[in-house]
Amino acid sequence: MEQIEQDLALQGLTTSPPFTEGSVDSEITVLPLGEEPDESSTSAVRRSGMPVAEENDQQPVSYLVSNVDSANRTPISVTVGASLQSAMTLMVLHGFSQLPVLDEEGRLRGVVSWETIGRARMGDPGAELAAATERRVREADRSDDLLEWINEIYQSGYVFVRDQELKVCGLITAADLTVQFGTRVRPFVLIEEVEQRLRRVVDARIPLERIRAVVRRRPDAVNSASNLSFGDYRFLLLEDSDWQALGWAADRELLLTWLEQCRNFRNDLMHFSPDPLTEEQMNPVLGLLSLLRSLEPHT
Repeated sequence: MEQIEQDLALQGLTTSPPFTEGSVDSEITVLPLGEEPDESSTSAVRRSGMPVAEENDQQPVSYLVSNVDSANRTPISVTVGASLQSAMTLMVLHGFSQLPVLDEEGRLRGVVSWETIGRARMGDPGAELAAATERRVREADRSDDLLEWINEIYQSGYVFVRDQELKVCGLITAADLTVQFGTRVRPFVLIEEVEQRLRRVVDARIPLERIRAVVRRRPDAVNSASNLSFGDYRFLLLEDSDWQALGWAADRELLLTWLEQCRNFRNDLMHFSPDPLTEEQMNPVLGLLSLLRSLEPHT
């Protein structure tokens, strides 16, 4: 991201909003440095009263609300004055538990849910949308830190997202968080399995003195393969005696090549990125893990 910022600056350009915000599908405007975006883009001050970052401000590195895909998709809704039947029909058709109730300008005026409908109809079987609308609803800004809203989403099951015009632009549910964080956590889990499998087989079949021999810094502090890095494993397996000790029926050069690719993948993974990884990007760790599972099915 820093390289992109530098390249833009060299050309005398910037983006609005900052390209570090939003998801891979978000739209940005490229502008000459110093120019203000028009009214259809980012204004100098947010409607919520929060100032927009100046050109020289540090860009956010936290995981933003806008990084969740569903925060950038306008949810299906009903408008103030609509019938309760229409709200219920939409909820059944789409399998929703709740719908936002918006005014004519797209701003949130409440939420209708099966729970609020049930409460309203218990008191009045003929209750309409207004009676079934819960008006005490909190909204997240797209630029908010997502972690600050985790408890709210857990407690309520959802949170609506608003844009700079205070219009509803998205909805994050507990299910959305499960998918989002599941996608982000998966690569780390797979990398951890690769490392665990390597550690166990090396500890079981290669003497500690040989393990220490490949560590360049403080070998005396090495007590097991858990102290090895991905790079250390390469040096270890380049030794014929250590490779033979493993007893693997695999092409050593190919395995070492994939081990190096997996090392690079792991290093890249440590750099924060809001975009989820594709299966193609994960091929290095998926391929190596598949091989290790085949070589050591009982590990």
